[in-house]
Amino acid sequence: MTQTIEQIKEILSDLTDEKSDVFIELKNDQRIGVQKLIAKWYREQEKIEMARAKFHKMMEYEKNLYGQNITLIAGVDEVGRGPLAGPVVAAAVILDQENELIGLDDSKKLSKEKRQYFVERIKSEAISYGIGMASSVEIDELNIYEATKLAMKRAIEQLHKIPEHLLIDAMKLPMEISQTSIIKGDATSISIAAASVLAKETRDSLMVELGKEHPHYGFEKHMGYGTKEHLEAIEQFGIIHEHRKSFAPIKGR
Repeated sequence: MTQTIEQIKEILSDLTDEKSDVFIELKNDQRIGVQKLIAKWYREQEKIEMARAKFHKMMEYEKNLYGQNITLIAGVDEVGRGPLAGPVVAAAVILDQENELIGLDDSKKLSKEKRQYFVERIKSEAISYGIGMASSVEIDELNIYEATKLAMKRAIEQLHKIPEHLLIDAMKLPMEISQTSIIKGDATSISIAAASVLAKETRDSLMVELGKEHPHYGFEKHMGYGTKEHLEAIEQFGIIHEHRKSFAPIKGR
């Protein structure tokens, strides 16, 4: 009995080996619909291979440290330095060295759906993770650079295991833990990428809640950044406690 296109689509979704008898048989099916599915399968496999290759490249910093018998490696990253409102949020993540977070990347490169998928995996599979924040008041008191370091330190202190080494996105912390600062670390280290995703989803959730408390400002849309909508709301309704009073154009209000 000839299989339908829908049945073949289902079969191909579970196949990973083009040398299998089942795949070879499908490949010989000359129906245009089947050939389109075969072509799509090859494209998908190519994407998977590219993601796997990128994952292994993003593990290089970690593998180098594992080779030195350093296993408790915390990736550290932050989100929220630029907005006019809300906290700066940092995350620290210690991944198992056998992790297979293929497809994980800098949080800015992932859709919300993908970020949420990886947040669930990170929380369930990581050796440990921590979240730290610095409030808008602390940002005004310290400056954004120092407040970012404070949020990162707090995230690290939330870890259930003391890390032996820190991989940090473009930052050095005044802590007695050996560390490596990596420019664009969220795109080049899997541990930092994990931290970036966790930090972003945490902060986005906070800003959505802030949007419910203060519906005039649209925080759930712009996450506190200085969009036209946000600036117009500030002009019309003034500022609230979550606004960073040391940031232009709020400064002096």
